[in-house]
Amino acid sequence: MLTKLNKTKQGFTIVEVMIVLAIAGLILAIILFAVPALERNARNTAIKTDANTVAAGVSTFNSDYSSTAGPATGVADATGTVTITNAAKNSETVKIQGSDTLTVVTKVPATITSGNINVWVGETCENTAVPSAVAVFYPIETSGGTNVGCVDS
Repeated sequence: MLTKLNKTKQGFTIVEVMIVLAIAGLILAIILFAVPALERNARNTAIKTDANTVAAGVSTFNSDYSSTAGPATGVADATGTVTITNAAKNSETVKIQGSDTLTVVTKVPATITSGNINVWVGETCENTAVPSAVAVFYPIETSGGTNVGCVDS
């Protein structure tokens, strides 16, 4: 009597292995393209937060001192803080999150390097002279380069 042997399938076929490898490669490619964009967005958010903090600090300083001693006339950077002063030598310190460098400018910057915040005292983002205002320019990183963002008080 002849008996028929049942052969069971063991392991994976080459097609199944290739499909799994293709899916894994696709996931890896998506991750490699997504991570730099996420890091760039985190840097943009951090520097915009610092720019908003500086603008809000100047606005608060002006509401505290402008009626008696005039608006802010100077902004100086130190590690982790920004000091705001006016002609009467009143001063106030504002903490910023990052290690951004603050520079006082007298015109709208065409470009700003990463990690730099430019402050124009007595101006707005629309390039309109307002004595109690301050325009704070910051870099916005994009995949194509760096643009300039602005907040004012």
